[in-house]
Amino acid sequence: MITIEQLKEVKERTESLCRYLDIEGKKMQYEEEQIRTQDPGFWDDAKRAEAQMKLVKGLEKWIKGYEKVQTLAGELETAFDFYKEELVTEQEVDELYARTMTAVEDLELKNMLRREEDPMDAVLKINSGAGGTEAQDWAQMLMRMYMRWAENNGYKCVVSNVQDGDDAGIKTCTLEIQGEYAYGYLKSENGVHRLVRVSPYNAQGKRMTSFASVFVTPLVDDSIEVNIEPARISWDTFRSSGAGGQNVNKVESGVRLRYQYKDPYTGEEEEILIENTETRDQPKNKENAMRILRSMLYDKELQHRMAEQAKVEAGKKKIEWGSQIRSYVFDDRRVKDHRTNYQTSDVGGVMDGKIDAFIKAYLMEFGQQDA
Repeated sequence: MITIEQLKEVKERTESLCRYLDIEGKKMQYEEEQIRTQDPGFWDDAKRAEAQMKLVKGLEKWIKGYEKVQTLAGELETAFDFYKEELVTEQEVDELYARTMTAVEDLELKNMLRREEDPMDAVLKINSGAGGTEAQDWAQMLMRMYMRWAENNGYKCVVSNVQDGDDAGIKTCTLEIQGEYAYGYLKSENGVHRLVRVSPYNAQGKRMTSFASVFVTPLVDDSIEVNIEPARISWDTFRSSGAGGQNVNKVESGVRLRYQYKDPYTGEEEEILIENTETRDQPKNKENAMRILRSMLYDKELQHRMAEQAKVEAGKKKIEWGSQIRSYVFDDRRVKDHRTNYQTSDVGGVMDGKIDAFIKAYLMEFGQQDA
């Protein structure tokens, strides 16, 4: 049975949410923005109208999210009083408390995702590190982990490119994970993931260490302006391999985009390479590759903004996006995030896509710095 202190904490956190989410202000803004959608010429400019509707729906979700928390908190307080009169059971009160806390924590977590790019879809690329078959097998395990995470959370996952390993696993893959706040949650996965296990590919049964890098960018849509210089683009085509059957291999449907990127701030140049084998339609694959290029260029601008912000806020803990972020030690049944120190012994669950606790720990510790 919950205590009076736990009930008090729920009420305090609910009241705090109302204040720092500025729910009253959002309600007023919602009314004003809603009025604009009733203008007779509202849909004359479709792009502008869609942006306005997106704004209205976004405000509505914040308001409804808070109202859900407020309703649950009220029901919990009533149930707590009813228990004293033996009108509800202890189990019913505890179950309602669990639902209320979940709603509170979900809204608190969503409040960590306030950057422009956080609500976007995500492009997630995995590259195997040095180590041959073992590293390539690890990259495929991570690919499965993120696909299961997407499935568990109701996101759509599209494999836009995958290159099989020499004997097992994969060398690289690119996933598009589509759904609200996909990037906001998955940005916590940027970095190097380290596996320690007794390798099934080692005849001596030795403990092996493998690495794979995960790179996450927001998948931008047409409403985001990104400068792409056509003269810096070149294309190759190739026959797709892997899933899809023999028909895929008969035509050069796979596309390889090369973009000679020049950093507008430093003048440094690099080649961006994107491969897409998502469909059997070469023009469609070109379109998909261009979409990923736009996303990568947008992400480079975001990284520049973050670097500038880090200079200003030098007192805050710096997050190294390219550093080793998490270790998965199978023999010791331990997965540990080195940035937050959060760890779990549920290795099987983690590899089955249950990484929400890691994401939450990251956002609760670093989310305010990103906002």
